[in-house]
Amino acid sequence: MFQDDYGRDTVVPFAQTRSCLRFQSISVVRAYWEALRAGRDVPYRSEIDPRGIETALEHTFVLERIAPRIARFRLAGVHLCDLMGMEVRGMPITAFFAPSARAEVEEVLARVFEGPETAELSLEGEVSQGRPHIEAKLLLLPMKSDLGDVSRALGCLVASGPVGRTPRRFQITTALVRSTRDAADLHPAPPSFTAPSRVTAPVTAGFADSPAPYSPARPHGNRAERPYLRLVTSAPE
Repeated sequence: MFQDDYGRDTVVPFAQTRSCLRFQSISVVRAYWEALRAGRDVPYRSEIDPRGIETALEHTFVLERIAPRIARFRLAGVHLCDLMGMEVRGMPITAFFAPSARAEVEEVLARVFEGPETAELSLEGEVSQGRPHIEAKLLLLPMKSDLGDVSRALGCLVASGPVGRTPRRFQITTALVRSTRDAADLHPAPPSFTAPSRVTAPVTAGFADSPAPYSPARPHGNRAERPYLRLVTSAPE
């Protein structure tokens, strides 16, 4: 407890601060997506540069829509593999959910791709022998393929707590789904982000990028000026 300038006691909500720190990767991925789309409804999948979200890569994934209510993992960070106890590429995202929650997940997927809309879900893991209580947050952000259809999604899944026996599956406690037109007002991109322009590039595997040419830093006072983000190349699909 602290006192303000008038001598009044002020309570600082540390619980809320701890929650933000636990799920910091969610904020990193959302801010990067907002910067990429630069006022558009959604960015292109080919604009993603993993170096822009390197602090959140273990929690990040890319979905491909293969049916109106079904999407599978094209890429997934190691955190997701740890939760399932296996490689998850090629698996449907509903594999992370209890059977009773899958219909709701499918409805969320339909809204994400058809809206397009963003979705943020609060989750709780099923508890059983060898599977202790665990909380998680899931973020789904729509993207366009190189054909121009909204059939990709950038996502982030962060679980907080001991994983225990795998696979871990979740129930949905809350779901916030909003139009991409509303998302910018609620979660504006930080001023330090600069959205790169869309480019075409040779086909490379997964998140891999071709080597960037060396460009000397420009002097700026006593320090070299370096941009926070820079798009080099990415893989068209």
